[in-house]
Amino acid sequence: MIRIAVCDDDARMVKNHSEIVEKALKEHGCTGEITTYTSSENLIYDIKEDGFFYDLILLDIEMPNITGMEAAKLIRETLSEIKIIFITSHVEYAIDAFELSVFRYIPKNQIGERLPAALKDVLSLIRLEEDKCYTIQVKGRFERILYKDIMYITRDGKNSVINTAEGESRIRKSLKEVFDELDSEDFIFIDRGCIVNIIHVMQIKNSMAIMKNGISLPVSRSNLQAVKERINEFWGSVI
Repeated sequence: MIRIAVCDDDARMVKNHSEIVEKALKEHGCTGEITTYTSSENLIYDIKEDGFFYDLILLDIEMPNITGMEAAKLIRETLSEIKIIFITSHVEYAIDAFELSVFRYIPKNQIGERLPAALKDVLSLIRLEEDKCYTIQVKGRFERILYKDIMYITRDGKNSVINTAEGESRIRKSLKEVFDELDSEDFIFIDRGCIVNIIHVMQIKNSMAIMKNGISLPVSRSNLQAVKERINEFWGSVI
């Protein structure tokens, strides 16, 4: 799911930009959710105070009170990897937009020609990045964890605990929910309470999965044969 915000103080422009985004999502086979704003203050509040997460923002520069340029600086304090497409009538802002590492700058008089192409490029980039990361989003907290960094995931009450070399990250979801969201053959259940990333498994011995960091995790009897077969299949595929 790609989350997109469209922010412009002109409601007609918001509608126009949203329609172009919807069309781009359909054309490129992306599942997306669009949230619209006519106030930069509301957009900033949702992100910084309520923990809203967006992959992409279409942001008008010329807005009252807090300009799009000022809003982008504030938003990046919370969502450092956010993709921003600036839309404006004034060409002179392009230099400032470049300094903010904005993905694309679109003059309003070229929306029809340039915005669809920009959306095609940014949607492809977002999908590529999403394929490699697991996102944790709760109120006031946003975290992305690279798949390759996840060693194993365990259950702790109603939480799932994602273990990496850097430590633990908790999310209030069941292991099954996390497993389904990962949607990767690299992750397998070795027990009702544990998922491992097979790229970090060194050995299956005495019903234990020996991880690269030396930790041993129990493999349930019912899962043992399937786990051995999957690990052997993986080792065969990478040799």
